[in-house]
Amino acid sequence: MIGALGKIARAFAWLGGASALAVGVMTISSVVLRAITSKPIAGDVEITQMGIAVAISLCIPWCQLRGANIIVDFFTQRMAARSHRLLDALGCLLIAMMYAVLAWRTSAGALSVRSANETTMIIELPMWWAYAFLAPGLALAAVIALVQMVNHLRGDSSSLPGPVTSGQASAPMSSGSVR
Repeated sequence: MIGALGKIARAFAWLGGASALAVGVMTISSVVLRAITSKPIAGDVEITQMGIAVAISLCIPWCQLRGANIIVDFFTQRMAARSHRLLDALGCLLIAMMYAVLAWRTSAGALSVRSANETTMIIELPMWWAYAFLAPGLALAAVIALVQMVNHLRGDSSSLPGPVTSGQASAPMSSGSVR
């Protein structure tokens, strides 16, 4: 199951990266236009806020899948492997619950904002679009975290990512490190 979720998470991450890249190009264009013509792209700040929020939410599942969250293991470094697995499972459960609540509330927010016909101030983009695009990434991250929780409880580390360190995709950390 992690394999299929990984493919979806990777696709989401690519979309998130494309969104961030598009926002970056738009921002540069706006700055250049402001310098040359004194007229930036209308609504550039609104587009940036919405685009980066979407980019982040689409990249979160990939970060969860890769174990790229910050973990401080100072107090647990000498614990038994079973204790580590149980704490990791608890952490996955808690973050899955958080992602699920955020997905639920952004979905509810999208419906509410849509029914109120709220738009951005300058270029009048419908606000519900941004909310609606946040929910899928958060929901996928919740599902991934739940699968990881089950794998931790089973002791199945073969499908779990190792901690991500600078320059490496997956490598064990030295004791007392922050990963």
